[in-house]
Amino acid sequence: MAVAGGSGGDGGRGRSCFVLGASGETGRVLLRELLARQLFARVTLIGRRWLSLGEETGEAVEQVVVDFERLSEHAAAFLGHDVGFCCLGTTRAKAGVDGFIRVDRDYVAQAAQLAQAGGCKHFLLQSARGANQDSHFLYLRVKGEVESLVQAVDFDRCTILRPAMLLCKRQESRPMELIVQRFLGVVAWVFPTAYSVPVEMVARAMVASVLQPGKGKVEVLENRDIHKLGKAVPQQGT
Repeated sequence: MAVAGGSGGDGGRGRSCFVLGASGETGRVLLRELLARQLFARVTLIGRRWLSLGEETGEAVEQVVVDFERLSEHAAAFLGHDVGFCCLGTTRAKAGVDGFIRVDRDYVAQAAQLAQAGGCKHFLLQSARGANQDSHFLYLRVKGEVESLVQAVDFDRCTILRPAMLLCKRQESRPMELIVQRFLGVVAWVFPTAYSVPVEMVARAMVASVLQPGKGKVEVLENRDIHKLGKAVPQQGT
């Protein structure tokens, strides 16, 4: 396990958090939000590879590189965090069926268990609209299964976000998704909360969820809820 980082400063609330999936679209935006708002004294990125961060950002965060296939050997990475953000995920096209299930369900479920054992009180999971463990569609079934597994871990507080189509500028090329995003970008002008949501809105909804009191042990935020909650947090610089 490789670890590096700075003190993270003594601002924020004196608490610590970890982020799984910080290299993804939502994870990158979430990291910017957390650092800009100084919500935590320590932010730890847990991932399979080292991320190239700006000098200022690099000093504010800690990075832990783990082998997800042997995640139980990296329990120390999850120790001492009050809040855990999980944006971890892949696609069937990129990882194959088995790889997709391992990443989106098995890795996430095991990480949740390690986090709870390490003292994490509030776990936030980015899932997907329509998640249902009884679905005939692989993607929605796996998302539903991981939701159930995470809830079974019994955190003090668990927040599950179910965004619809994510609107973003991906680093990797997904031609068909780009076409759909452009179409939904137009539709969003008429139905702003129905079929899509910008990744920035998802990240801000995660931040807002941490800032406000919980509404029960498990809270599920559907796409419309994400829009509403995300708007409750001002954009950076406003």
